Amino acid sequence: VQLQAFGGGLVQAGGSLRLSCAASGRTFRTYAMAWFRQASGKERESVASIRWDGGDIYYSDSVKGRFTISRDNAKNTVYLQMNSLKPEDTAVYYCAARRDYGLSITVASYDYWGQGTLVTVSS
Repeated sequence: VQLQAFGGGLVQAGGSLRLSCAASGRTFRTYAMAWFRQASGKERESVASIRWDGGDIYYSDSVKGRFTISRDNAKNTVYLQMNSLKPEDTAVYYCAARRDYGLSITVASYDYWGQGTLVTVSS
C-alpha cells in the first residue's frame, strides 16, 4: 500500500483546510486509517483515526469538535477536515494505514505511512 497525502498549506488562525490521503491497492477498504501530526521538536502524535468501515472514530482531545476524519472506500481516500485552526495545529500531518479492521492511536500500530503534508497556521 502506498499513501500520498496532500492539501496542506498556510492558513490564518480560525481558517480551514482539508487534507486528503490517496491510497493504492485493493485492500484499502479493509484497513483502519489515521492521521498523525508532528510539530517541530516534538514527537508524532495521533490526531484522528477511523475504522475500516467508518463505524468507529477517535479524535484526540486537542482537535475534538474542530476536526473531522472520513473515508471513501470507493475512492481509496481518507480525509481530514480541519476547522477553527489554531497556531498550535502547525505541524507536518501524516496519514497512516493499519493492516487491521480496528483503529488504533499508537504510531507503532500502523504499517504504512504517507510522506506528510505541512500545515502552517499563522496567528
